[in-house]
Amino acid sequence: MTTITTHTVAYPADGLTMTGHLALPAGTGPRPAVLVGPEGPGLSDVERGRAEALARLGYVALAFDLHGGRLLDDPEEMLARCMPLLADPVRMRDIGHAALDVLRAEPRTDPGRIAAVGYGTGGAIALELGRDGVGLRAIATVNALTTGRPGEAARIRCPVWAGVGSRDPIMPPAQREAFAAEMEEAGVDWRLVVYGGALHAFHHPPVPGPVVPGVGHHPLHAQRAWRDVVAVLDECVPVRTPVAASH
Repeated sequence: MTTITTHTVAYPADGLTMTGHLALPAGTGPRPAVLVGPEGPGLSDVERGRAEALARLGYVALAFDLHGGRLLDDPEEMLARCMPLLADPVRMRDIGHAALDVLRAEPRTDPGRIAAVGYGTGGAIALELGRDGVGLRAIATVNALTTGRPGEAARIRCPVWAGVGSRDPIMPPAQREAFAAEMEEAGVDWRLVVYGGALHAFHHPPVPGPVVPGVGHHPLHAQRAWRDVVAVLDECVPVRTPVAASH
């Protein structure tokens, strides 16, 4: 397995001290970089593992924090923080910019070759960075078909890939159609993949605790979605000598 290096990085955002997970590929010199956004509960070992998998592929990867170092396992607590956040594009952009500044400041990062990959709330933040005109090379999201303020999608300067489960009650067909209409009207280079039979958070391994209606892991589609994300990165921000990695 390719040797990588990881670091915990603290930085301010949203009135909190965030704790991100930075993964560096082997070797020296600048590499393309990926900002990795977690879903609503916050930064967990799942997102840390994805950042490390991307580092093994040759990317500098930063999995960013949402809740000041906390993982919100309680659904009610998570919704109480995330719903106001998702309704506030300025706060989402501030959280995204703070993490992006950390990634850009890393000496191994090629600042002109950065992509954003996000899940759930982290994907919404990635999209808001695009709507804010940030010069990303690609945006890839799963379970994050959020729409923005009128006209701002025209500021997206890179391809957008989105994945969603066909049985996701949080991202139903009407939400898919609204997202597609926004991207189409703005002239964005966009793609939407619907994974048949998959629920919300289908990409996330099962976690202990009560079953949440509409949420469930789909092992096959989880692997397919990961491969699709990696393919988008390989197309838009390729690493010259990629190696196999799993998450």
